[in-house]
Amino acid sequence: MTLALSQPSLVTNLISIDNAPVDAALKSDFGKYLQGMRKVEEAKVSKQSEADQILKKYEENLGIRQFLLTNLVRSPTNAHQTFRIPLPILANSLDAMADFPFKDPETHRYVGPTLFVRGTKSHYVADETLPAVGSFFPKFELRDIEGGHWVVSENPSAFREVAVDFLTDKE
Repeated sequence: MTLALSQPSLVTNLISIDNAPVDAALKSDFGKYLQGMRKVEEAKVSKQSEADQILKKYEENLGIRQFLLTNLVRSPTNAHQTFRIPLPILANSLDAMADFPFKDPETHRYVGPTLFVRGTKSHYVADETLPAVGSFFPKFELRDIEGGHWVVSENPSAFREVAVDFLTDKE
């Protein structure tokens, strides 16, 4: 969203996945995820399956664990895996992560095709945020997908279907 609003000529179509152009509070789960990710790095795992076993103590949903583990990469200097974003940087950024940097839709607006996808069990794109969505992205479409905030991991086939439908030229 920020790229589309700050440099709209670089964006042809925009898909926002369970995020709205408003300041929001992160759910407390993010601290729990970070704690589990630290345990993964401390264990110096060499396989994702080992990391998944550790994360199970912090998150029972396989889709969410799989999403978190997409950021786990093999270090070029040793045999164990680490997270792509250094965990101290991630930890220090959590408080500001849900802040939206633009406040005035009169100065920043994206008028290209925009799809907002929201998880039906998530609170991040509540109906109350839709006026702000429309102010910043006047040509937006909205699609609800069964799932929580991690809708791409929790319901990948439904997400793929709405994304392909949106991106397919209908002419």
